[in-house]
Amino acid sequence: MKRENVAALYLYEDSAARAFEPFSLTRPVCELMAGAEIIRERWQRITGTIAAGFIGAAHLAHFDEPGAPRWLTGDEEIPAGSVIANSRFVPSLGVAASGQRGFADEATELIGGDAVCAVRTKIAMKASGVSDTLFGAGRSGGSRGSTISGRWLGDVWDLIGQLGDQLAEDIPHIASGISAGQTEDASVIGTFPVYCETGARVEPFVVLDATAGPILIRGGATISSFSRIVGPCYIGPSATVMGDAVRACSIGELCKVRGEISNSVMLGHSNKGHTGFVGHSYVGRWVNLGAGTTTSNLKNTYGNVQLWTPDGVRDTGLQFLGTMFGDHVKTGIGTMLTTGTVLGAGANVYGASTVPKYVAPFAWGSAEPYRLYEIEKFIAVARRMMERRHVELTERGRKHLATAHAVAGERRT
Repeated sequence: MKRENVAALYLYEDSAARAFEPFSLTRPVCELMAGAEIIRERWQRITGTIAAGFIGAAHLAHFDEPGAPRWLTGDEEIPAGSVIANSRFVPSLGVAASGQRGFADEATELIGGDAVCAVRTKIAMKASGVSDTLFGAGRSGGSRGSTISGRWLGDVWDLIGQLGDQLAEDIPHIASGISAGQTEDASVIGTFPVYCETGARVEPFVVLDATAGPILIRGGATISSFSRIVGPCYIGPSATVMGDAVRACSIGELCKVRGEISNSVMLGHSNKGHTGFVGHSYVGRWVNLGAGTTTSNLKNTYGNVQLWTPDGVRDTGLQFLGTMFGDHVKTGIGTMLTTGTVLGAGANVYGASTVPKYVAPFAWGSAEPYRLYEIEKFIAVARRMMERRHVELTERGRKHLATAHAVAGERRT
């Protein structure tokens, strides 16, 4: 599908995506990182165009992050020839690299696995006309459907369950488009490739272990002495690793990491600045983990981990799963988190050595029953943290957080 054949790109949050807590309260799923890249950025590669908007829950109307598309009202028109992609499908970066662009010339549907993951509109339509029915399993085939490689996110924990395979696939494709930097001061072991972008700093006495998968270190990142990076692993732009082992992780831009972390995603602008183990966990944006914050990612019984969801506690089918940290979560010193813990967006927990397996969004306190974090105090803390990274909390961003807070308050009643 060539660029000129795409009127616009839109991302659709279906009913399953809207249940991807603790993240869906504060961000569309298309703005989550799957493997080494944001889902929306993947679709932009596939279509060769910038996303014009997303269709999702009304409480995300003021979502405001650099590069993110705007929320569409139901009355807004989607032009003919536009691509509407399902946010839960993670297209392979190899599709864009091959120049395939996904759709065959006459195709109106893109098939990923056994279901439609994107459609190309024949006529203009209202955003309110987009529904889950457009993406049903096995809807078409033949001349109407083209196939595409990629992975579906069936549940929020698939972001962790699929992480290692996704990183191993993503890294070579991303690295093919960067200028190579130097790693001569590091010890490199293993046979998988190690990529270091120009502008990254790798200090002496760093081990880059590519025995199990490739490694990519982006420009502006710093890997301090006595760190061990174990592939498959992605270290994002301007991230800092300050010692210990980072294994099979995706570390987003401007994150700080100290202490052991494995099989985890840090979305961006978050801090793990002290020791404490984090494993098989997803850390949202603007999270700060207090010194010694530790996750358990394996039950003593070695059985499957269960996780809270909006539809009740469910068996994830995963033997390893740690904590889902929503955006703007803060933990106090020595916080202990058991397997399959969910910390709702904006929660600030401290004092207790072990917190419950589910903490509601914008909870505040040292033990249950948690109070609802006062919105003005929360906004003040968010603004201070963002200023430390030279990012402004815009008025639109403030409205977005206030709306999420109001939704969290309504859920308590």
